[in-house]
Amino acid sequence: MNKTVFITGAGSGLGRGAAFGLARQGHRIIATTETTSQKTDVLRQAEAEGLDMDVFKLDITNPRDLMQIRETDFDIFVANAAINEGGPLAEVPLDRVRALFEVNIFATLESVQLAAARLVGKGHGKVIFMSSMAGISATPFVGPYTATKHAIEGIAQTMRKELEPFGVQVATINPGAYDTGFNDRAGEEIWKWFDDSVHFTRKEDILKQQENLKNQFDPQDMIDKMVEIIPKDHHPFRTVHPQETEDQLKKAEKKRWEMEI
Repeated sequence: MNKTVFITGAGSGLGRGAAFGLARQGHRIIATTETTSQKTDVLRQAEAEGLDMDVFKLDITNPRDLMQIRETDFDIFVANAAINEGGPLAEVPLDRVRALFEVNIFATLESVQLAAARLVGKGHGKVIFMSSMAGISATPFVGPYTATKHAIEGIAQTMRKELEPFGVQVATINPGAYDTGFNDRAGEEIWKWFDDSVHFTRKEDILKQQENLKNQFDPQDMIDKMVEIIPKDHHPFRTVHPQETEDQLKKAEKKRWEMEI
């Protein structure tokens, strides 16, 4: 059965890929973008592929944009919009951390509150939080983003129980490291403020950690998994992909119970 799927942050990356993948399967897609230029680009691709997609600008930090959620009918709400930035937590400027929290936690939660009210009114539906492997793991120099995704995990787990009596499902999708450019741009942001002549963190340690960005997965693999999971009526609460990332996270969580300082 085809669904109506509302996706935030569909102007680029995995969100955009999933929007088009679901549309190709016949689902009605409401793809929202942070900027009008992204909207234009998505519309052009939809037209080129002959896909009937609803596309509009929705910056989740803009209260007027958010009100569009109240006026739109959908079966599934995918809270995908997010920003990323890294840096050593002991030294990262707090204004940069606050910016991540504003988008990834507060604006995301506000968008989901509006979506939840809509779905509760219908008596059924699903909210999917696009979390991350970072919501479960903790990697040096990825702390600001990791903190936001840990918060999303807590929010999603709590809302799952709270919305269940109203017929509304809640789940997370937790991608591993995929080569969309999202992680690379986050790594680059560090160098806008980090100065190894001022900060005590060793630059070579950050660079060593960023070497892992050379081994990211093919985004199409994650997009295919999202297209599979998003419209399903029943699936696990948490979907970590690929399998090797799920195995890695389970192993890391077990180690945390044995850690000493």
